[in-house]
Amino acid sequence: MRESSVAGIQRGLHGQIVEVMAQRILSGTIPEGATINVPDLQADLGVSLTAVREALKVLTAKGLVDARQKRGTFVRPRSDWNLLDPDMIRWHFSDSDVRPELLEELHEVRGIVEPAAARLAAVRAQDSHLEALDAAMAAMESAADDHAAVAADLAFHRALLAATGNELLTKMEVIMETGLADRDRLVHKVKPSDDPVPSHRRVLEAIRAHDPVAAEQAMRELLAKAAEDLHEVRGS
Repeated sequence: MRESSVAGIQRGLHGQIVEVMAQRILSGTIPEGATINVPDLQADLGVSLTAVREALKVLTAKGLVDARQKRGTFVRPRSDWNLLDPDMIRWHFSDSDVRPELLEELHEVRGIVEPAAARLAAVRAQDSHLEALDAAMAAMESAADDHAAVAADLAFHRALLAATGNELLTKMEVIMETGLADRDRLVHKVKPSDDPVPSHRRVLEAIRAHDPVAAEQAMRELLAKAAEDLHEVRGS
């Protein structure tokens, strides 16, 4: 029992070190191309050299850093970063106040992916997919607070991607989830009375009717409303 508890603490510390180092790189505190002085970093973080090296292995796997003989450990160019990695997406959106354009980028991705996904879902959705969409709608209608509303919205869009029957599209939920949750929380703070149910209901009913044209159009209208909300929030 004690060993398990200690292991959990160690994993927690390791994750914190990775996240602190990643945020320094993503924010530009440690810029692209910079050489990382590992002993100095270890002293700054107040952890063991082994812990820093283990964290650097994680960041190396995500394309953030690399090491070369004579040069040492350095930050790789942004073009080499694995921006689709789930942790990278989460770290990016935790910094969305610094980079508000991330929400705009998310909306552009959604505008490309989700209308086409709705069209495919209208053609391919099976009973199990419709049940998942119905459950998400029910949760959205009964949501008593922002947390429940955000969870229901994520469940709906996750179910929509699953209804396409395309495994690669389903994996797009990695991009959608963190960013969509961040966007929802921001909008709900400024527009708490805004009702997302009607726009989502139109998408669902078009999918249920197996009408791909109507499903795509309903999703475009939903996204147009989302863009309007985002611009209003950012303007305020």
